[in-house]
Amino acid sequence: MEQTVEYAHATGLLSGIWLLVAIPLASAAVLLLLGRKADKWGHWLGVLAVASTFVLGLLMFFQLGGLDAERRSAEQSLWDFIAVGGLHVDFGLLFDPLSGVFVLLITGVGSLIHLYAVDYMEHDEGRRKFFAYFNLFVAAMLLLVLGNNYVMLYFGWEGVGLASYLLISFWYTRPSAATAGKKAFLMNRVGDAGLAIGIFLMFATLGTTQYDEVFTGVSALSGGTVLVMGILLLLGAAGKSGQFPLQAWLPDAMEGPTPVSALIHAATMVTAGVYLIARSNAIFTANHTLQTVVVSVGALTLLLGCVIGAAKDDIKRVLAWSTVSQIGYMFLGVGLGGGAYALAIIHLLAHGFFKANMFLGAGSVMHGMHDQVDIRRFGGLSKYMKWTWLTFMMGWLAIIGIPPLSGFFSKEPIIVAAFEREGWTAWLYGSAALLGAGLTAFYMTRLFVLTFHGPKRWTEDIHEPHESPYIMTVPLMLLAVGSIGAGFLMSTSVPDWLEPVFGQEQAEAEPVLAHWLLTTLSILVTLLGAGLAWALFRNGTAEEPEPAGVLVTAARRNLYTDAFNEAVFERPGIYLTRALVFLDNKGIDGAVNGLAAAVGGSSGRLRRLQTGFVRSYALSMLTGVVLVVGAFLAIQLGWLA
Repeated sequence: MEQTVEYAHATGLLSGIWLLVAIPLASAAVLLLLGRKADKWGHWLGVLAVASTFVLGLLMFFQLGGLDAERRSAEQSLWDFIAVGGLHVDFGLLFDPLSGVFVLLITGVGSLIHLYAVDYMEHDEGRRKFFAYFNLFVAAMLLLVLGNNYVMLYFGWEGVGLASYLLISFWYTRPSAATAGKKAFLMNRVGDAGLAIGIFLMFATLGTTQYDEVFTGVSALSGGTVLVMGILLLLGAAGKSGQFPLQAWLPDAMEGPTPVSALIHAATMVTAGVYLIARSNAIFTANHTLQTVVVSVGALTLLLGCVIGAAKDDIKRVLAWSTVSQIGYMFLGVGLGGGAYALAIIHLLAHGFFKANMFLGAGSVMHGMHDQVDIRRFGGLSKYMKWTWLTFMMGWLAIIGIPPLSGFFSKEPIIVAAFEREGWTAWLYGSAALLGAGLTAFYMTRLFVLTFHGPKRWTEDIHEPHESPYIMTVPLMLLAVGSIGAGFLMSTSVPDWLEPVFGQEQAEAEPVLAHWLLTTLSILVTLLGAGLAWALFRNGTAEEPEPAGVLVTAARRNLYTDAFNEAVFERPGIYLTRALVFLDNKGIDGAVNGLAAAVGGSSGRLRRLQTGFVRSYALSMLTGVVLVVGAFLAIQLGWLA
């Protein structure tokens, strides 16, 4: 599959690509620099900045669509960023079909989340600062997807990491929030190190980090070099998108305010890894082993997220593990290559709608339930929060893949594509994707039923839940509309739109089972999972369940992945650090300090010989003369050989 994209100089409205990053960045700077002077209106500036960026991005998107497919891209070089020896890096931006859809997702869904956050954060003293961090996050994410080379992508990548730390730990006075922010920051640094080394290898072997030059030159590299480069990029992608083995930070990110959860888990940060692999499709397509690694990571992660999500009782953590699983589907898609690249992007866009819808719906439930998050203490909320219930239902039906909602048109084709792989792996990865569909239906139905249906299980401090104000429910309604119709619309238009980036779609192999049979199986498995959950939880569940089985206990403990990380990495790292500190204090510092003490002590003792008395010096001279004369006499007499 060859890329047909030709980068053209930005003209017309597209000459203002830099404004897409500058507007949210400038608003963040204004809110931070003005301080409390902007408290009364700062949140509206934040909303206006992202909304205006969305409008500008939409106009650019339409202008790009008016160009011929082979010229459907615009590149803008602002200045020379690095020019040292053979390394030349532009501070350049690229607006093409791939970055264009990400711009609309980030700013479009982001605008609705911003509007929702105005009321959600109304009583928080740091609301103005919150929106400053929010817009800093959006600016960094836009730089990530608009950069025209890997160095610019890396700058946005690190900016997203910094902003996510500030947002996740926004309520830093709570130890759990501070710990979650630090955990996200540190685990992302592991992935970021892989990405950085991959970029270093890219320059060392190809002499450039520009997208077009890298993609052209990758065919000249050896298979081993491409494999190592791709795995390093995959490590960075896994860290940012919460994929195995770097997924542990993502559910803990729920400690931040709910709008942060929606922005990170739906439209921005977790999609960065998918974008990186999709943008680097020429590298990953060049090595079949590399594609297999990506597919394996995706398949393993989607099942891991499903199993753990089925055992959680915190409404936001269930959705968080759902995100881990759904991003796994996207990794599965980009790993399959070919036409599945476009399928992964379609699922990413659809996921942006229904997952933001459900996260904001969860925040609406918490708003009406005095910040309660335990779904075992909900029940019967459909009578009191009708708009939240209706919009959440649309997200629930979409994510489990009920036709004709968006999830059916975005996830089911990935399942079919998995069954189109060559050899026995078609059964392996296809079965994993199909099983994931059933498990998704089970745990998401469990979440929906325990929250909105069945008997009331509220605590005594909650007299009667109430619906959220319209400034919170209107974004839910708009996202619900996207959850319903986005999948079909995108499945019919996005593949052709992305053709200049991914190349012409080649004829795929026939699946091991007929397409209609796979579609039928997918729907049946989904209905089976949803029906089982409805039967088990329609009357609620015990708040203190009886001793669970081995699998449930393991799922509640995140399948012991945190314990594994602690045992294999954290504790040995702590012990190694302590050993190095001891070696530094007692070894290196001890040797230096010991030498200094020895010199000081010796000089102190030698100083005592300098008494200042002439008779002492005369006696010393006499003693020396006697010793010298005695030595000569001994030699003459043959006493000393």
